[in-house]
Amino acid sequence: MKNIKGKNALLTGGSRGLGPYIAQYLAAEGINLALTARSENGLKSTAEEVARENVNVKIYPGDITDSSFRESLLKDIRGDFGSLDILVNNAGMEWVSSYIALEPDYIERMIQTNLIAPMLLTRLVLPDMLDRGRGHIVTMSSLGGKKGSPYSATYAATKAGLIQWTSGIREELRETGVGVSVICPGFVAEAGMFAVYNKSAPKITGETKPEKVADAVIKAINKNIFEIIVNPGSTFPMKILEAIHPSIMTWIFRKTGVYEFYRKQAEDNENSLKAS
Repeated sequence: MKNIKGKNALLTGGSRGLGPYIAQYLAAEGINLALTARSENGLKSTAEEVARENVNVKIYPGDITDSSFRESLLKDIRGDFGSLDILVNNAGMEWVSSYIALEPDYIERMIQTNLIAPMLLTRLVLPDMLDRGRGHIVTMSSLGGKKGSPYSATYAATKAGLIQWTSGIREELRETGVGVSVICPGFVAEAGMFAVYNKSAPKITGETKPEKVADAVIKAINKNIFEIIVNPGSTFPMKILEAIHPSIMTWIFRKTGVYEFYRKQAEDNENSLKAS
């Protein structure tokens, strides 16, 4: 999408993690923002920061997995902003744990938040974009969606689903004027999952800055790029090895301590729940 200044964007998950960084980068481009998340206080904090860019910012606290909230959200945004030009599906949840330790309702909630909600929200915004012949959908996936890790299997499943869903609808919408992109960050310092745990990522994977992820969102919109992987160093050799023989990358991650890293974090998380 060209000439994005003055356009209107909806950003989900705008209260924490990567959300405030993405909001800041969108606002710096002159994009007006509708921010949604469960935390009203977090949304207010983000809105105060991005309002300094002299763009129109409004917050809509609520649960994006609730179908009635999604519908009222779009109705309110149309009333406040008029048309919606950009949707950034950023809301997500993750928890490192042995699969058997996850309660069934938590598994369902993760799938609803990470996969189903962005799919259904996109379905709500698309008709208007298609009528106008312009718009862009950006969805936040993860390198975890490229190679599932132990103790993070449900999360990986949702992120893999987002990548393939994006691939499918991008081709379906190819000549409509509506672009579709997916962003796949690796470990993110300062704003990612393991920043919350106050741990550094394994050396073989490294960490990327949240600003680079936010910049990838802008790049995807401006250049209508299907997929952007955000990770320090090249991931190309890993992609080739995974395509040739998936067990090779499994062996490498096992030998370099990546999977042990996840196992230890799962143990810590499960112990913290028992203690609470």
